[in-house]
Amino acid sequence: MQERLRYARSAARKFGCGASILSEFAGSATALALWDQRTHAHVGFIAWEQILTQPEAGGGAHRDVRVAVSGSTPAGRRRRMRGLVLDLVQRDSSGSRSPGGRAEPRPGDGSGVDFDFATLPSGWYRIVATLSSGVPVRPYVFVARDHAFSRQQSAGLTRIGGTGNVYEGRFLARLPFDSIRLQMACGSDEIRWTSIRIDRLPHYRRFPGLFLSALHQAEWRLAPFVALWRDYARVKRARDFIDLNRFWPRQEKTAGYDRWIERFDYDDAHDRLSLTRSVSALPSKPLISVLMPVYETPRELLDEAIRSVLAQVYGDWELCIANDGSKSRHIRPQLDRWAARDRRIRVVHRAGNGQISRATNDAFALATGQWIAMLDHDDVLAPNALAEIALAIAARPDAALIYSDEDKIDGSGRRFDPHFKPDHSPELLRSMNYFNHLTVCRADLVRAVGGWRPGFEGAQDYDLVLRIVEQVAPERIVHVPKVLYHWRATTGSTALAGSEKDYACRNGLRALEGHLSRTTPDARAIRIPGLPFYRVRHAIRQPAPLVTLIIPTRDRVDLLRVAVGSILEKTTYQPFEIIVVDNNSEQAETFAYFDEIASHPNLRIVRYPHPFNYSAINNEAVRHARGEIIGLVNNDVEVITPDWLDEMVSWAQLDRVGCVGAKLYFPDETIQHAGVILGLGGVAGHSHKYLPRGENGYFSRARVLQNLSAVTGACLLVRRTVYDEVGGLDEVSFEVAFNDVDFCLRVRAAGYDNVWTPFAELYHHESPSRGPEDTPEKRARFDRENAQMKQRWAAQLAADPFYSPNLTMDSEDFGLKR
Repeated sequence: MQERLRYARSAARKFGCGASILSEFAGSATALALWDQRTHAHVGFIAWEQILTQPEAGGGAHRDVRVAVSGSTPAGRRRRMRGLVLDLVQRDSSGSRSPGGRAEPRPGDGSGVDFDFATLPSGWYRIVATLSSGVPVRPYVFVARDHAFSRQQSAGLTRIGGTGNVYEGRFLARLPFDSIRLQMACGSDEIRWTSIRIDRLPHYRRFPGLFLSALHQAEWRLAPFVALWRDYARVKRARDFIDLNRFWPRQEKTAGYDRWIERFDYDDAHDRLSLTRSVSALPSKPLISVLMPVYETPRELLDEAIRSVLAQVYGDWELCIANDGSKSRHIRPQLDRWAARDRRIRVVHRAGNGQISRATNDAFALATGQWIAMLDHDDVLAPNALAEIALAIAARPDAALIYSDEDKIDGSGRRFDPHFKPDHSPELLRSMNYFNHLTVCRADLVRAVGGWRPGFEGAQDYDLVLRIVEQVAPERIVHVPKVLYHWRATTGSTALAGSEKDYACRNGLRALEGHLSRTTPDARAIRIPGLPFYRVRHAIRQPAPLVTLIIPTRDRVDLLRVAVGSILEKTTYQPFEIIVVDNNSEQAETFAYFDEIASHPNLRIVRYPHPFNYSAINNEAVRHARGEIIGLVNNDVEVITPDWLDEMVSWAQLDRVGCVGAKLYFPDETIQHAGVILGLGGVAGHSHKYLPRGENGYFSRARVLQNLSAVTGACLLVRRTVYDEVGGLDEVSFEVAFNDVDFCLRVRAAGYDNVWTPFAELYHHESPSRGPEDTPEKRARFDRENAQMKQRWAAQLAADPFYSPNLTMDSEDFGLKR
């Protein structure tokens, strides 16, 4: 192991740059790479060979490495090596990169992955880990000598804002270490790690960071600044290991989100006056009752939650608190003091612990307001929260339920992991309780449905909103796209990971099953493997409807053969027919293939001997279709899941549903289509494009069924009656581009919901038979169709209801608006 370290250092000296060791276990590879200390770009080429050593304790076989450095680095890149960097990157037994390892859960101790390596000296370190989990998690890193891990030598990792699933942390190890454990308190949730990087910090990056952090946290005041430095000095003297996150600059940890907050979020110091004026101008000010069940809340967190209500810009509120039999001595007098301080605070002390549903009902019994807001006992309302709710009520007097965006807050008050939500999506709500925080309901509706039901603890709010949405029209559900709620992320909280409270997921499934039994008796709900979310499945009515799959083509029999063959060989659904529309094919092999398949009992070939017009081709084929359901299918797809058509038909058959889209992948196993987001790139783009297969995406939206404004016509199902009702594809305005998006928007305008399902999966090569827009004529036609979309659907392109105005319009990765 020490020999490997010497090789790394000698390579770094030779090329004047840093060195990275790529180290793996159990049949995986080890390699050495060179990197530029300033830019972190790899600048050298490494030749290496593997030598399998004897297995060590625990049965894991290590691979050592001999390094012969070859190649050269660009001129001017030679620098003195300031610290060793350890990169742990998953590889398979052949030495190629694999999509990620899977950590086995440790009962009662979360889920973790262990690594060991050449002994690293004491010092300041930064660790960056790229993870994939079913829900946002809060990982920890443990460091030790000889795997002697302990909680005293652990540091929390915080998500880097705007990066998806990249986490970082800093720690000071005063003793050498040769092993780490990456661990998440995630119960049964599946975790995959992609890479881990440990970087020893040079001197110039240590104290300046702490100094700036102290100034920032002390708000540039001398006394708090000195106190923080004294705290650091005391901790450093007393411990061999220090988690530096509490001392490090906040803006480094969540730079992307911090920048968003600075540019777009409510700033109480600057915005309070104008918001107060807006509230004062309201013709009426409804009383909002904030319900807060309390049980064994730490003193400081309870005070902070109550203060956040007192700090509201909107003053017409009452705080109804139910102490659910807390045994801690501070709770009762603490609540009584707050009630004596402000007459708007009302408290009831329960004799015993009845759990959260009963406690919430008791708090609700105190309420006299027309609207009910829900606040957890350790969470925080944004100062503008109730004011924004009041303004929404004034703008939408018919509103029945209002929900907002939210983020998370850690023990130091740092905000992270913002959830920018779509407007009301019935199918997304049946996949998860994305309303979550802050949700405000009409009090009369809460009473009408019976309040919170015992037995649904952990999912009591989900059960409530499902029963409420059953009673109201969808347009009465209002979304305020502002962060009005800060969800406390503590150990044991579902803010860290949904599986922290697995019983909540089970009770959520029970709530959803009850909802379906009342609204859609032929549907059932199951839990999605690896996620604390749900999948609704509808029974296909009998006799099953005939589906006509329309496949336009021009030559490229290599693609067509795969598309038709995979449909015929893999599809489990029956009955279906295929219409292949030949648009001026010329190659003999194409006609030979037509002759080959012409005798198939449920396949027909229709000729369209006119210039290419995708809309006109499909409209012509629909006139020949016998099916009750029409499927638009490209000639360059390939079926992955045999029940793809069962899944899509189960949704297309529903009276309320218009278009149904599938999940499509490029051949390299990255997402090509997970629904269409309006406005991306000017007109529309594909959700989660290029995300690796199996990844969850933004708040797991790449893996759950949901409503969207549009789906791609490369694989789209719609009932024939709906197709005819809106007049089919527009073959005048959209011959080639955007015809599917325009069609979906017209279907939605006719009153139907469009649905995207991740449970129908196919490959898609993305229009190779038509070719790129690379001629003046094609570009002119594309520009004309682009302009037509912007003119016809300007309002929809400016604000997709199933996206968020707080997210970027420049890329398809749900990044933050800049």
